[in-house]
Amino acid sequence: MLKAAILGATGIVGQRFIELLHHHPWFKIEAIAASERSVGLQYSKAVKWKLQTEIPEEVKDLEVLPVNPGSIKNVDIIYSALPSEEAGRIEEEFAKKGYIVFSNASSHRMDEDVPILNPEVNFQHSEMIKEQRKRRGWSGGIVTNPNCTTAILTLSLKPIKDEFGIKRVIVSTMQAVSGAGYPGVPSMDITDNVIPFIRNEEEKVKIETLKILGDPWKPADFKISASCHRVNTLDGHLEAVFIETKRKADPKTLTEVMAKFQAEPQRLGLPTAPKNPIVVRHEEDRPQPRLDRMEGKGMSVVVGRIREDPDLEGVKYLVLGHNTVRGAAGCSILNSEYFKAAGYI
Repeated sequence: MLKAAILGATGIVGQRFIELLHHHPWFKIEAIAASERSVGLQYSKAVKWKLQTEIPEEVKDLEVLPVNPGSIKNVDIIYSALPSEEAGRIEEEFAKKGYIVFSNASSHRMDEDVPILNPEVNFQHSEMIKEQRKRRGWSGGIVTNPNCTTAILTLSLKPIKDEFGIKRVIVSTMQAVSGAGYPGVPSMDITDNVIPFIRNEEEKVKIETLKILGDPWKPADFKISASCHRVNTLDGHLEAVFIETKRKADPKTLTEVMAKFQAEPQRLGLPTAPKNPIVVRHEEDRPQPRLDRMEGKGMSVVVGRIREDPDLEGVKYLVLGHNTVRGAAGCSILNSEYFKAAGYI
């Protein structure tokens, strides 16, 4: 069992880390850290627990530690659920001390030598950690997972890119309020409403998708346009995707390719990897967040309404994923599992 510390443990993503690491066969929560207002308190006293499960007994009485390497001892890996505005410097401090940090923050995603890892899509990018250590002169490292929207989108795009090639992607998203963290979007703003703007989200979707679906040091060369919207759903991002492919893709073949898709996490039997990372639904009104967000324990994406788009000379579909599981804590944990299985830790 490797010992893990969670930074930013009282937030929504931090809570997801705790929930998903409970009874994990490879990793044990040894330390939790959060902001100054929580330091010194028992975790159960410091957190406003918002998940439907109960706080695991193993962490209830853990003392909340300061978020710095001097306070956290005897751990093997670090999970970061810190806010992006705080994460950059702190994650670097842990990497300099020899820890591998699996980060949910955006601070280092676009650093040239830092992988944005979505393991079924680009596990090969793990090799970037060697160059990162060489350039920066540290024995640890930083591995990021994608923005939640990007994680869902790129998982659905991977088998299409491999089979047909991609010339252009247009995506319009309907994103759950939990993606804004806690307390998130004020109720008077989101109730009976859709907010057609999420700051920096469209830019993240574009640049992260191209980095993930490219080679380790060279972004993909297709065009991508995103429009992102906040909707009154608790969990689960739904995305309408329109694709122009390099080779003609018919809905029947596309369905088969996506339904049978598996990758390195499935071949290695990683604990958090879903058997089917892409689940295809054939009903005309699926996927739906309330019905489908927990597919594969929240680690699968669900695709439906695959059909031709003659005007775009391509195909279109809907994809749904759980934004705080596949799109956040679950992806970081899967990244750490792959690093362990591949011998990086």
